Amino acid sequence: MEIKKAAIVGFGAIGTIYGRRLYKLMGNDFAVIAGGRRAERLRNEGQTINGEKIMPLVIEPENNTWKADFIMFAVKNYQLESAINDIKNIVKPDTIILTILNGVSARDKIKAVFPDNTVLYGLSKSDSQRTSEGINCSWEGVIQFGEADNTLMSSEVKAVKELFDKAEIPNEVCKDMIRAVWVKFMRNVGMNQLSAVTGSPYWGFGGIPELNTALRQVMREVMYVAQAKGIDINESDVDECVRIAMSSEPQSKTSMLQDMEAGRKSEVESFSGVVTEEGRKTGVPTPWNNCLYLLLKTKEKLNGVD
Repeated sequence: MEIKKAAIVGFGAIGTIYGRRLYKLMGNDFAVIAGGRRAERLRNEGQTINGEKIMPLVIEPENNTWKADFIMFAVKNYQLESAINDIKNIVKPDTIILTILNGVSARDKIKAVFPDNTVLYGLSKSDSQRTSEGINCSWEGVIQFGEADNTLMSSEVKAVKELFDKAEIPNEVCKDMIRAVWVKFMRNVGMNQLSAVTGSPYWGFGGIPELNTALRQVMREVMYVAQAKGIDINESDVDECVRIAMSSEPQSKTSMLQDMEAGRKSEVESFSGVVTEEGRKTGVPTPWNNCLYLLLKTKEKLNGVD
């Protein structure tokens, strides 16, 4: 199996990192799926990352001729439903789909709409921010991806890995992607939400003892929910997430804090919203996440983006 045409839906702070690599490798065999004003802006202005402007092919959702062998989702969770609709004309029966969205629910939502396609689990570990001059990326990080169990890699996983390797996109196929996704989820639930509530950059997680304690408590709730669902996460994973927070670029800000400061909608529904719902289903108390959900929904309403 060989991927000859690839597309990405979501060309923001994360999508542009990897879209740039695919564009350089594939040229017009790589496309950004976008419609309306976003499509017009990308065609006219392209996207700038670290001072480099790229002008990828833009395919609108109404297209019914350009088809992709591989599509990667890099939108926000609250944009997922519309993004799924946007790719319907670009998907073939054998199109491989990969989500690198935050959270733990995106892959199943995509699979429900495209039950006959291979839909892979994925996550991105990187550091980028939107600025007035475009995207500023200080660390391209790595994409971890695969089927739920990759003890033996499927032909679809091998095809995506071959594409990423050719494009020089750092990648890793994890043996247990469910665990990998939940560990990343635990980190996001803690760091993103607490930074968005407090306004603290990364340095606060190591420099402010109270914030460090809160981080551990919020993440432990995710750990207990995961354990109740039979997912192998333990206290050492919490320790590692805290270490990552404390070793991150001190003045950098989480994506949720950036969204709050810019008055944009946040991913709170896919973070504490999911934790509290899964806690209810499994009988695990989640008071820290219940509180964060209420506080973040309040901040959204104060920003006028509820």
